[in-house]
Amino acid sequence: MVNFEYNYLIMRRVLGISVTIIFAIIVIYFLFIYYVTYSQGYRSGELVKISHKGVVFKTWEGEISQGVSESQIFQFSVESSEKEVIEQLKDLQGQHVKLTYKERFATFPWLGDTKYYVTEVEKTE
Repeated sequence: MVNFEYNYLIMRRVLGISVTIIFAIIVIYFLFIYYVTYSQGYRSGELVKISHKGVVFKTWEGEISQGVSESQIFQFSVESSEKEVIEQLKDLQGQHVKLTYKERFATFPWLGDTKYYVTEVEKTE
């Protein structure tokens, strides 16, 4: 009887430690994807599109044209918390803009479709 109780306590402790480690790994993964940026940069071109789309998660998505061909389209997302950037993009649609963006390693469905997130918008001539 004592051996059974001892084994039960050990199994319970191992299970608790395993669940804690798995939970910590998941939290670290989410924090890494959200806060760590892969690169930061600038893109400029004609703002072709800004839209609020999605069925389950509504996200702000946009495109700028950097040339003549389809391969020169830069697609980006804007976080919903960036209200000022969203309003500027709406006002500047069809005009030449310079975008400041950050690139993440990956994305989550509720943040946007792309890994590129615009943080600032500036009108250019």
